[in-house]
Amino acid sequence: MPNKHFCQGPTCHEQVTQDRFLKSRGVIRGRYAYLERDYQNHPESYYDNRRNKYFCSQSCESKWLSVNMENIEQGRPIEFIRHRRESQGYAKVKNDESRWGPEYSIQRVDNGQLIE
Repeated sequence: MPNKHFCQGPTCHEQVTQDRFLKSRGVIRGRYAYLERDYQNHPESYYDNRRNKYFCSQSCESKWLSVNMENIEQGRPIEFIRHRRESQGYAKVKNDESRWGPEYSIQRVDNGQLIE
């Protein structure tokens, strides 16, 4: 297991992309955060990378902020995600043939039936 946190984004495990799809189990799972846990910022660095220890992308960070901003303003604690979240029920489906071979897409399934 990498020395990284799991992405804290609220919908990271629901976004259907090739790198999040685990074919053997048919799940979409969240990514690891961008930077390692023990990454040290350089004092002369213009861009502060501390937040990249907790999010895989800037969109996950902004979604997390929009969900949790009221709790931050009120000083309430926010639960830290310590396990990899998964969304069940996906399959890789073969689409049309193209010049370069078959094309595949990842689609939601329910008991073997595709959900459109």
